[in-house]
Amino acid sequence: MQLADSLKTLIRDIPDFPKPGIVFKDITPLLEEPKIVREVVMALAKCYEGRKVDAVAAIEARGFLFGFLLAQELNVPFVPIRKEGKLPYKKIRQEYSLEYGTATIEMHEDALKKDWQVVIHDDLLATGGTANAAGQLVQKLGARVLGFSFIVHLEFLDGRQLLEREYHCRADSLIAY
Repeated sequence: MQLADSLKTLIRDIPDFPKPGIVFKDITPLLEEPKIVREVVMALAKCYEGRKVDAVAAIEARGFLFGFLLAQELNVPFVPIRKEGKLPYKKIRQEYSLEYGTATIEMHEDALKKDWQVVIHDDLLATGGTANAAGQLVQKLGARVLGFSFIVHLEFLDGRQLLEREYHCRADSLIAY
């Protein structure tokens, strides 16, 4: 079975979560399959084969699961991007819009070095709002967004176009709905 087929079998739909009308893509069943998890990490890493990656920054919380493993596979530092108020040290912050208000993410101010090439990872790409805010954090520290990495892409939303237009890099995903 191809990896994309395995992922579509394992990722379950949760209707009306977190609010009515939204179908949540739950990756939890995927985590129960170590062999597939390893294939996912290898497929994500392959997107950056032959490219200089200095760090992987991943977005809380589900992005941490594969973001950390991707950083390990690429043998580069892992940088957590967290929700407001969760990081203990000096931090920079970026507010972004949600369909029902705003949210803020943060990163330690010493997390990246100037001119580093950074891959930003999250589990799912929808509108691109959170990933775009993460890209802005990376740039605030003088680093460059090398690419975006996702397991799932919701093609009916324009997240990929937003990120590729704003950062002039690829937004890779393993499966699309």
